[in-house]
Amino acid sequence: MNTNKETEREMQQAIDHLVEELKNIRTGRANPGMVDGITVEVYGAPMKLRDIASVTTPEMRQLLITPFDQSNTSTIGKAIEKANLGFMPIVEANLVRINIPPMDDNLRKEMVKLLHKRREEAKVSIRHVRAKYNKQAKADSNISEDQAKGMEKKVQELTDKYCKIVDERCKEKENDISSI
Repeated sequence: MNTNKETEREMQQAIDHLVEELKNIRTGRANPGMVDGITVEVYGAPMKLRDIASVTTPEMRQLLITPFDQSNTSTIGKAIEKANLGFMPIVEANLVRINIPPMDDNLRKEMVKLLHKRREEAKVSIRHVRAKYNKQAKADSNISEDQAKGMEKKVQELTDKYCKIVDERCKEKENDISSI
């Protein structure tokens, strides 16, 4: 039973999910990940913004969205407004500009609170993986009790390792939120 690789793979998935979630938490600077979740209705089908336009940050507090097809510019602007992310797009001839307003103390606190929630969700996910593999080890009649204990110890070491990674990623993000 090769649980270590499976356990690590599932715990890494929790980290990957956390990283995606952290992109959506605002800091004081512009980040292309802020608009990753936006879906735009083009060509009769919903498409991800990143699939129909390039998103760059020419300045610390500005996003520049350049559609691959210029005829989608106003549709992209409307989709950003509809997403209700807390900033208004400025639709120009062939691009969409978003000025990111500076964060006040209340917004910073809200973002930190959201960050802590995401951190705890990631840790809970990792602990679920631990519980799943510990349960499998105990239920496996082909291994001895000592082997099961050894497997549980390895799973706990992986749990500690991945929970530490979660804490490190979240600490970096919290520093980003507080620094600007």
